Amino acid sequence: QVQLLESGGGLVQAGGSLRLSCAASGRIFSVNDMGWYRQAPGKQRELVALSTSGGSTNYADSVKGRFTISRDSAKNTVYLQMNSLKPEDTAVYYCNADVRTGAQYVHNYWGQGTQVTVSS
Repeated sequence: QVQLLESGGGLVQAGGSLRLSCAASGRIFSVNDMGWYRQAPGKQRELVALSTSGGSTNYADSVKGRFTISRDSAKNTVYLQMNSLKPEDTAVYYCNADVRTGAQYVHNYWGQGTQVTVSS
């Protein structure tokens, strides 16, 4: 089994910063794409940022220039540096990863979510 353990959420004032971390552990051959999603109350889960195994990154338009995704492949860990936070960034943030657990098996996993609350 594979687990994604997130940390780093919390309460911050508008304009502040937070850094989220997500570490994958378990039966892992390799980790492909890793990303962060978020879900605000009453809204659908949306992609925030993606880091591909090929080294490229993608961001939602709403966070471009404020959030930065990075990864430490040796530690199977992905980070999300969030700067200039806005109240509308308030949501539960979920880590997601495509993990190769065998020569022919790639599965998609979700973390348990971490709450980010930005006060105005």
